[in-house]
Amino acid sequence: MIGVLTHHWAMDNVIDEARELLDRNGAAQSRAPGFVSRETFYSLNDPTKITTMVKWDSDDIYEAWRASPERAAVMTGADALWSKHPESERFQVAE
Repeated sequence: MIGVLTHHWAMDNVIDEARELLDRNGAAQSRAPGFVSRETFYSLNDPTKITTMVKWDSDDIYEAWRASPERAAVMTGADALWSKHPESERFQVAE
């Protein structure tokens, strides 16, 4: 199992829209094969920072999600919401 930790920084004037987009993405992910779980964290120090931790059965399954038409559809327009590029890192989940 892998975990994918991603930090997003929304522009000040679209924080609510960025949160809604990530919630829609999470709902779509939850229906994908190999999805395990997802948590969202809102920074106490930076109101524009939204961090998600998503777990998948494998890296290959996560790559299939990233390449899926469902993900492309739900993430349409996302680039206009971020003040800088999201940062993402993958981890092996300890069992």
